[in-house]
Amino acid sequence: MRNNLFFRISILLTAVLTCVGTSAQTTQKRLLALSDSARMAYDFPAALDLCRKAIRLDSTARSRYEDHLILAQNGLSMMDFCSHPTVVARKVVPLKEFFLYYPLPDGSWRATPNQLDSTARNLMAKAVYVPENATAIFYSANDDDGIRNIYKTTLDGDLWSAPALIGERLTSASDEIYPMLSSDGETLYFASKGLYGMGGYDLYVSHWNKDTKDWDVPVNMGFPYSSPYDDLLFINSEDGKYSLFASNRDCQKDSVCIYVLEYDEVPIRKPISDVEELRNLSKLEVPVREDVGDEPETQDKGQQNESIRRYVAKLKEVRALRDSLSAFRKHMDALRAMMANVDDEKKENLAGIIASKEEELPALNESLQVAVGQLQEIEMEFLSKGIVPDESKLESEASAAGTGLSSGFEFSKRDFGPRLQLRMSSTKPKINYSFKILGEARLADSNTLPDGLVYQIKLFNQPRRASMAELKGLSPVYERKISSGYSYSAGLFNSYKDALSNINKVKSRGFRNAEIIAFSDGQPIGVSKARNLESQQSVYIVVIYPENGQSLPEEVIARIHDYSGQDLIKTVDNGSVIFKVGPFDEKNEAESLASDIRAAGESSVSVTVSR
Repeated sequence: MRNNLFFRISILLTAVLTCVGTSAQTTQKRLLALSDSARMAYDFPAALDLCRKAIRLDSTARSRYEDHLILAQNGLSMMDFCSHPTVVARKVVPLKEFFLYYPLPDGSWRATPNQLDSTARNLMAKAVYVPENATAIFYSANDDDGIRNIYKTTLDGDLWSAPALIGERLTSASDEIYPMLSSDGETLYFASKGLYGMGGYDLYVSHWNKDTKDWDVPVNMGFPYSSPYDDLLFINSEDGKYSLFASNRDCQKDSVCIYVLEYDEVPIRKPISDVEELRNLSKLEVPVREDVGDEPETQDKGQQNESIRRYVAKLKEVRALRDSLSAFRKHMDALRAMMANVDDEKKENLAGIIASKEEELPALNESLQVAVGQLQEIEMEFLSKGIVPDESKLESEASAAGTGLSSGFEFSKRDFGPRLQLRMSSTKPKINYSFKILGEARLADSNTLPDGLVYQIKLFNQPRRASMAELKGLSPVYERKISSGYSYSAGLFNSYKDALSNINKVKSRGFRNAEIIAFSDGQPIGVSKARNLESQQSVYIVVIYPENGQSLPEEVIARIHDYSGQDLIKTVDNGSVIFKVGPFDEKNEAESLASDIRAAGESSVSVTVSR
């Protein structure tokens, strides 16, 4: 019989609730609350048992509680693939600026809001990584539905391209944040709470596939990198010695712990079946040096060593908070010093920044006071048990464990970089009138697809016809009869980019397994083949050489936007400024716009063919 605390509690709770006649719905909620508690304690077998008990009380509620079941199942599955990295150092730092403690170039983090990420309200994502001389930027930002996705923009001449989603596989119905590209550009690390995981943000890795020219399916990095808590911002240091990530698994709400691990190029994964062993692995404790003598360790000595380990950990946390508070005050002093050397407008801006930051000081002080109080409680425990630790040794252990000095790694806080000032191509989105989300779903009048290459978003297959309620407001929905029943897909998109920009909206409506499919002349083809065909199709670009050599008249710009709705891109060709509008699928559309531009006063206009 399993000796498991949560399992025993679940049996007792079920019996008690049955005796007192508690409703099935109330019992379900309590069992699910216990299931979540077990999951957060890494006891995934117990979490799964509790969740199944809750669902058995009312099977009709399974869809409402499926998320709990999936998280517990995922955690249990990932216990079969656990890495065992060597911990070098760890440090507790404020959540709002934890990324500044990473060994990355000074000034490479740009605070939100900025040109790329216009919101500062997200609790976790507070900056965009843009190092000096970058030619490609991967970043996280909200889509139209408020869900954070990963976008990419690249430098072309002196203009940055219009931001685009990086791929279907890396997009979920929830948030993706902190994308970090490897130095060779072929591996992308990021955090997500919408992909295959066990709760909160998990860490994922995806590799660039040179054959498909796309990112492969992201893989959860598993224990101990991912956990039921929030795990963020994985990188490998430039010197190839360390791997770092942050997590709030052992921190207060306003903090995270940065873990520094020895870099392991080919980590060996092993199964763990014991829950306590998994908990200990996920703590990622820095090894504490202990003197080894001839005297065997008694039970009392073992308890004493455990108390000392707790004391060292808490002493380390107090030191980290004091360091953060000291750095905060130095930063405030620097801002105040700057006010004496700037004009009135900048002085007013600085005053606002200082006032805003001063509001953060009480929370920092409170965190430090709480940690100091907990440290004093451990000291009182020492006194009550007659433990007299070697203070010089404790100081040495706390210094080595807290900063990593013994391994050569030292934490150092960087500064934010200057505000982003990127000259970007038009980011006006193309409106796709084929796809809408309405109050009630609508089926397409005809399921016949047009000739040429088109994409759709597949929803599901099932043996019976779907009701309008099951289609959740999507329009138009295409219903096809197949051998096993019916197949449903939504939208009609002329490019993979348009389909990709809408798939997250579909997933957020509850279609977790939605995927992009493609057709050529009405016949299904693979998406990779479709994208290859799409890249080979001829398109037409309108090229304008402005008469003044620099800009276009307002009337011309207005006609471009009113007539075509296409992107207007400014670039430099052989030293001359030119503007490009397109792409157009039909040559007559491009020629018609070119005629309108000439009529508006710009005579140097041509139509070019591109692939």
